[in-house]
Amino acid sequence: MAETTYTEDNIRSLDWKEHIRMRPGMYIGKLGDGSSQDDGIYILIKEVLDNSIDEFVMKAGKTIEIFLRSNTVTIRDYGRGIPLGKVVDVVSKMNTGGKYDSKAFKKSVGLNGVGTKAVNALSTNFRVQSYRDGETVYAEFEKGELLEKGSPEATSQRRGTRVSFTPDESIFVNFKFRNEYIIKMIKNYVYLNTGLTIVFNGEKYYSENGLKDLLEENINADDMAYPVIHLIGEDIEVAMTHSKTQYSEEYHSFVNGQHTTQGGTHQVAFREAVVKTVREFFGKNFEASDVRKSIVSAVSIKVMEPVFESQTKTKLGSTDMGGDLPTVRTFINDFVKTHLDNYLHKNPDSAEQIQRKILQAERERKELSGVRKLARERAKKANLHNKKLRDCRVHLGDLKKDNRLDTTLFITEGDSASGSITKSRNVNTQAVFSLKGKPLNSYGMSKKVVYENEEFNLLQAALNIEESLEDLRYNNIVIATDADVDGMHIRLLLITFFLQFFPEVIKEGHLYILETPLFRVRNKKETIYCYSEEEKQQAIHKLTGKPEITRFKGLGEISPNEFVHFIGENIRLDPVMLDKEMSIDKMLEFYMGKNTPDRQKFIIENLKVELDVIEE
Repeated sequence: MAETTYTEDNIRSLDWKEHIRMRPGMYIGKLGDGSSQDDGIYILIKEVLDNSIDEFVMKAGKTIEIFLRSNTVTIRDYGRGIPLGKVVDVVSKMNTGGKYDSKAFKKSVGLNGVGTKAVNALSTNFRVQSYRDGETVYAEFEKGELLEKGSPEATSQRRGTRVSFTPDESIFVNFKFRNEYIIKMIKNYVYLNTGLTIVFNGEKYYSENGLKDLLEENINADDMAYPVIHLIGEDIEVAMTHSKTQYSEEYHSFVNGQHTTQGGTHQVAFREAVVKTVREFFGKNFEASDVRKSIVSAVSIKVMEPVFESQTKTKLGSTDMGGDLPTVRTFINDFVKTHLDNYLHKNPDSAEQIQRKILQAERERKELSGVRKLARERAKKANLHNKKLRDCRVHLGDLKKDNRLDTTLFITEGDSASGSITKSRNVNTQAVFSLKGKPLNSYGMSKKVVYENEEFNLLQAALNIEESLEDLRYNNIVIATDADVDGMHIRLLLITFFLQFFPEVIKEGHLYILETPLFRVRNKKETIYCYSEEEKQQAIHKLTGKPEITRFKGLGEISPNEFVHFIGENIRLDPVMLDKEMSIDKMLEFYMGKNTPDRQKFIIENLKVELDVIEE
């Protein structure tokens, strides 16, 4: 075997834009096509928007305008504007930015000067324009390469910065922006920055009550055990209540305005502080899980120069607040201990409701203790024998756990379908959970059924969601069933399971439906997979001759060699989203309760979802 040469010619230095384009995941996390709220195209928006938010935090500009037109995003703020002589540098030179001056940006979201450079490098068109002191300068780029820089010109426009960009389709393949995800991001920004107005395509978003508004957006008033407790201090804001019907814990945590979807040191500290304060207030050593059960809460802190565990800033790693301030844990504990305790003393009705929730959780825990222990043993035994779950290497210890954002669990039914996915999956990040027939209709049942039913028990164990989403093992949970009546029914039963017991899985955007082709149209030279009748007709028209047409009746009919195309880079996922206008209870009652004229009408108008097969 010839020896591989290793000389100076093998050493290559990449410039900033080449490195970003070659390793985009290092800068914006996973790429995706826009079906997931943490896909890269939304991180691009966030990176630009963060700079505008920082201007608002520095009391420069109360309005930010966002426009989305034909996959081009434009963000205009009315802050101080980039210094005109640095317009090119701040979006194209690494480690360049005003945030290195801690006097100008004391508690900024981003401190490494990478964000807008990544957006620039990953866009086919990128334009930045600054308005400042009666003058304006613009610069245009293509894939990070400067095309044109304007000279300073007089302007009557208000000061501030305008950035427009179009993500590169060669990197974000078949991407599509979903307004729902952009709006959710915008709402979080206004909740965290009271007084800020963000206008998205003409629609205004504004919050007067901060995190209190966030919780009231996420939990129906009828489901609150008591009114939202809203506590505000210097560099910290907290909101919390308990749900009447939800079983697990739900947290929304933020650092310097950044939504830390994976939590971190501040979320851990908050959970500890609530338990400690409640125990001391009631003078009883309640089980921590009983205190936190059904809690719905939000916590936001501001930290000097925060340290995150990745460039996408989804998990806080900092243990200190910065400067001469105490640790994050001490800071949060002291605040919660003082202000939550005071609140409970002043609001005995809320305190009584909290105690009732704790005692109810305690009773339920004791009632379930035996069945829960047995269920855990069964789940452990099943995992040891690999009966239901074919795990991925991230969780088998072969890859770093920080790859969790890329992990996916396919939930499928039938040996042939699960076999095809298992053989064609990416073993590093994709796992398969095999259902045995149709799952139980869990509508109206208690949490006990999750432990007593083998399918639900093992699924809960595989996802690690018994108490909260903090340690969710897979970022994407994908229901992969046949596109027929039985497959639709299984989807509905699984969605019911999550809505009934783990609604935050859907609220936080983790649940999807796998889209697979209905038809294969091919001739000797080309094969086209079609996801609709319309696509089939287009393929027939495109291919010359008389192409062969195959109708896939089930996932098991698709060979592993073909399946790899549908769960790889070109995977199509349809996110499961909640209707904000309907409570979860009403939603479950409508779809899974007794038949009604309204549901019959819905079925007639939505024939593709054959709900008439629901088990009564």
